[in-house]
Amino acid sequence: MRLKSLVLGVAATAIAVTGTLVTAHAEELYVPSLSYRTGPFAGGGIPFANGFADYLNMLNERDGGIGGVKIKVEECETGYNAQKGVECYEATKGKGALVYNPLSTGITLQLIPKAPVDKIPVLSMGYGLSAAGVGKSFPYTFTYPAGYWSQMSSILKYIDSNGGLKGKKIGFIYLDAGYGREPIPLLDKLAPKLGFEWVGFPVAGKDMQNQGSQWLNVRKERPDWMIMWGWGAMNATAVKEAAKVRFPLDRFIGNWWAGAHADLDPVGAAGKGYLAANFSGVGADFPALQDVKKLVVDAGKSQTDPEKVGDVLYNRGLFNAVIVAEAIKAAQEKSGKKLITGADMRDGLEAFDLSTARLKELGLEGFTGPVKGSCSDHEGGGSIFIQQWDGSDWKRTTDLIEPMTDVVKPLLEEAAAKYTSDKPAWKGQECG
Repeated sequence: MRLKSLVLGVAATAIAVTGTLVTAHAEELYVPSLSYRTGPFAGGGIPFANGFADYLNMLNERDGGIGGVKIKVEECETGYNAQKGVECYEATKGKGALVYNPLSTGITLQLIPKAPVDKIPVLSMGYGLSAAGVGKSFPYTFTYPAGYWSQMSSILKYIDSNGGLKGKKIGFIYLDAGYGREPIPLLDKLAPKLGFEWVGFPVAGKDMQNQGSQWLNVRKERPDWMIMWGWGAMNATAVKEAAKVRFPLDRFIGNWWAGAHADLDPVGAAGKGYLAANFSGVGADFPALQDVKKLVVDAGKSQTDPEKVGDVLYNRGLFNAVIVAEAIKAAQEKSGKKLITGADMRDGLEAFDLSTARLKELGLEGFTGPVKGSCSDHEGGGSIFIQQWDGSDWKRTTDLIEPMTDVVKPLLEEAAAKYTSDKPAWKGQECG
């Protein structure tokens, strides 16, 4: 009897302890991070994942989390592989996941149909399917602060303000994958409208570091400007090859995934003059980043090299975390609950307001342009700026450049309607 009582007592204690642990786990805001610290694109994935985690952990250290609830960031390694990304999603969605940041167009395309079923939003910040910015057709997918089509229109706007587009030939070198091909429909639509010609130079994944033939063709075609949708080793190789064929680098513009320190550090002085789009601040001279450095990085609670705080992709990951945090805060306020669900988070992504005043309050004044969530617009129509490589670092060279919303919006709506036309079970939403 004494043994039985002892066993029952131990079991009761175990249940009590287990119950406490479960409750403690429930008292968290769970944010999975689909990272890639391995594989061919690890050079971009590592700083992004670090910036993302460090900002949310800083909020834990400085503010006790969001609304008094700590944030739990859990990484799942995808290697930038779509199948592994889906496996990570399936392995983590049952843990109370609030939002997925796939960090890959391929993974994003796989998760878009799953999001409304599982009621967990997908935030493909500045990548993924451009049409997903149409909120009424994609209620659970968001592309804040701008999608690829809006970004391309801003780049073309920059070119137009520097010598004009009409009668010009635009070269487009791109990774021959879903990500790289994403802006092609927009180029096809805008070329006749704006009076320019474009020619494409696809780069296969296996040839990222072997672009000699593409740049020989560039020399033959003699485009007035080059635009790049590259990633990983492709970017540094392209800039080196452009310099080799003496293409003017101040007429070569990378998108916001082709303009990081990881891309140009290997090129160095030879890349001087190269341009790139960006939507998140460069450098660590922002109060929020100083808090991150002091409370997380210097405190040994980060995987980040202290010298890399402020690099382009570190700041990009940090900005992704800022949008997540602001949406959580908005969801808490809207639902009246501190412990929110994925469905609540979706509402928060439509309700947050990252205004100029709010950016200043967060310690990020001048870091980016304002971004405001809404039901109908899941893109935000965010602006970009152009930065230039001076041989050793990036320097911002323009004010914010707004996208050609009047041109792009109808094309996005057309693409969204086409995407959903063969999906009878797809349910959109009505926006007031």
